[in-house]
Amino acid sequence: MVNAVIVDAVRIASGRGKPGGALSGIHPVDLGAHVVAALRERNGLEPDQIDDVIMGAVGQVGDQSTNLARNVVLAAGLDESVPGVTIDRQCGSSQQAAHFAAQGVIAGAYDIVIAGGVESMSRVPMGSSTAGGTPNSPRIHARYPEGLVNQGVAAELIAAKWGYDRARLDEFAALSHARAAAALEAGLFDSTTVPISVETADGQTVVHTVDETVRAGTTVEKLAGLPASFRDEAIARRFPQVGWNITPGNSSPLTDGASAVLIMSEERANALGLTPRARFHSFAVVGDDPLYMLTGPIPATRRILERSGLRMDDLDAYEVNEAFASVPLAWAEELGADPERLNPWGGAIALGHALGSSGTRLLGTLLAHLEATGGRYGLQTMCEGGGMANATIIERL
Repeated sequence: MVNAVIVDAVRIASGRGKPGGALSGIHPVDLGAHVVAALRERNGLEPDQIDDVIMGAVGQVGDQSTNLARNVVLAAGLDESVPGVTIDRQCGSSQQAAHFAAQGVIAGAYDIVIAGGVESMSRVPMGSSTAGGTPNSPRIHARYPEGLVNQGVAAELIAAKWGYDRARLDEFAALSHARAAAALEAGLFDSTTVPISVETADGQTVVHTVDETVRAGTTVEKLAGLPASFRDEAIARRFPQVGWNITPGNSSPLTDGASAVLIMSEERANALGLTPRARFHSFAVVGDDPLYMLTGPIPATRRILERSGLRMDDLDAYEVNEAFASVPLAWAEELGADPERLNPWGGAIALGHALGSSGTRLLGTLLAHLEATGGRYGLQTMCEGGGMANATIIERL
């Protein structure tokens, strides 16, 4: 069997996803081009050696429209013969891009492929894709006559179902910031973070290398003063069990970012004198309840463990996307996960969630953590809009 291996992983340090954020002045195509070009240059590849570039992006409109991945190829200086395709599996878009890339290598369709993702939430705000229309057709309304809810309300429903009060959610959020701040201080992200020049509000050019969303001084006490983000009277009447405990502090912030991984066959990596750092061990993708929407990582993990023949105890680390604090908390409770292995360098609540970019950002973090600690197996999973989830297991080589 052909092994699909990860040779390199890079990302841009996160920027606040609103006007004035560190990356808000850079076109998302150029954010994506920056990480793709970095992978090529760091690994000595020729501009025409890459078989395909697969990029995730959720807001495929405006600056991120018209097949962002192909535009990234051209902006990155790759040969015009290199194609590109853009994926939308909501928050798991670049994780799915990595799946398609690795599966293509295993099938023999690719030798070398770049998978990644981009999201500029400052330039393409959430919901931009639905302007002037709605994705909920009459047939969807007929199947769900009471209506589905947004992700924030879904996070509230999860918190209520699993019994997480405000203090528990804020405690998890504060830990995410503390872990991320400690990892930054220790230089644990240095190997995967590529510097990028940005222009400040006063016209100066500086090099951006540190995640703008991490707040080292975050405490439960400070978070306790933040208001609920998704309180709605109509929803409250429909779901009286909801406690309205999801706030900006225990949710992932709006974020700009880009990330990418270099994937190839182990044979090709060895032929090029490159070091395979991990292999893709197993894949899973599932659909789940679209009302609760964000619980998909639970069945996705169960499915990938069954397929892989591994147990939770075999996994040295798990990266579970922190879209909202209630999501990884419920996942950990249902799977009996070790809290020390869950997002050990912090998660999206601190490091940001640049939607289409988050999948390969988590993958790069997982790889770096396994290498730093000598771990063998790592799991990555993330909730996705519409009630879906991807899961990936990698094995450090």
